[in-house]
Amino acid sequence: MTEHLIDSSIPLPPDAGAATPTPATEAYAIPVAGVQARFAHGNEGYFALVWRRFRRSIIGMIGLVLVALMLLIAVFADFFAPMDPNLPTLSFAPPDSITFETPNGGFSLLPVVYPIVENGKFDPVTFQPLTGPDTSNPTPLGFFAGGYSYKLLWLIPANIHFFGPSNGKPFHLLGTDKLGRDILSRGMIGSRISLTIALIVVLLTTTIGTLVGITSGYLGGRVDAWVQRFVEFVLAFPQLPLYLALTSLIPITAPSNVFLAFVIGVMAVLGWAQLSREVRSKTLSLARIEYVRAAIAVGSSDFRIITRHILPNVLSHIIVAVTLAIPSVVLLESFLGFLGFAVKPPLISWGLMLQDTGSFSVIGSYPWILSPVIFVLITVFAFNALGDGLRDAIDPY
Repeated sequence: MTEHLIDSSIPLPPDAGAATPTPATEAYAIPVAGVQARFAHGNEGYFALVWRRFRRSIIGMIGLVLVALMLLIAVFADFFAPMDPNLPTLSFAPPDSITFETPNGGFSLLPVVYPIVENGKFDPVTFQPLTGPDTSNPTPLGFFAGGYSYKLLWLIPANIHFFGPSNGKPFHLLGTDKLGRDILSRGMIGSRISLTIALIVVLLTTTIGTLVGITSGYLGGRVDAWVQRFVEFVLAFPQLPLYLALTSLIPITAPSNVFLAFVIGVMAVLGWAQLSREVRSKTLSLARIEYVRAAIAVGSSDFRIITRHILPNVLSHIIVAVTLAIPSVVLLESFLGFLGFAVKPPLISWGLMLQDTGSFSVIGSYPWILSPVIFVLITVFAFNALGDGLRDAIDPY
């Protein structure tokens, strides 16, 4: 309507159509580049926003890389293991030292290992045979070397390994155990069992705890009261004696797979209660928010309200709880395996490998037998770092 209020017969100055800046408008003017930079991430989704925040966490990224490497090694453990994990050689052999020096004092482009052998002498105190490097028979190392046969992904026959001795001689980067088996190879193969137990147990406990917690918190009333009394009953048990009592019910002659499934079931049955309490507390607060009450008012079903409105808001806490629960299960499996209640031979796990460290004399004489502890420490650090990074990235505050 403003064009009808202007007389077209009156000439206007050349710059009349341009807005004249005033001190006030100059003070509140926002540059176009600043506006574009401010809304550059305006179309990001939830997961893109979480990833952008997560990338800023150095510890979180380190944990993510370590977790990815551990899962890769666990899946392709036979390919990465340089030696046959069940091949006995020299008992309690110390770790081989890698060098680039040849026996005649020269320099080699490829790393060389001098195998540890018994030199015919005995320790005057312990009367144990002394060992030393055999400089006359160097073992060259290389990538994609041939070795023992295996099935890649349990299907494809292969005998190529990521690294190992080029001439097929024994090579022990972390030494051997009391039966002369390579600790590094057994640690890589054992990561399958340890991580599989942890992932399956956490999957079961997360599913059960989430369902029980959301249902109890959303329904409330008598259902919530009775469910919470049962949860408190489960939490009241001393877990360690109960673990030992339940796992001792399996006979020693039972197959390894049956024993492993029973251990996973025991851990899952006793591990879901704490997560259910945490999910219930969040559900109680979310059930009173306006959009949930609006969904109830328009006649939405309880299943739709739980799955579409409550579960997505609880999911961030569940993800963080999962990453922090996996190290706890790994530690528990290692402890039970050390006591002989987790995994039975011929299966290999980190806890089973730690049974060789049950004597102080063994640790004092052969300290490299504690090498499986390194695998446990790296796993616990990686998942805890990943969980801390996710917690900071997911937290809306």
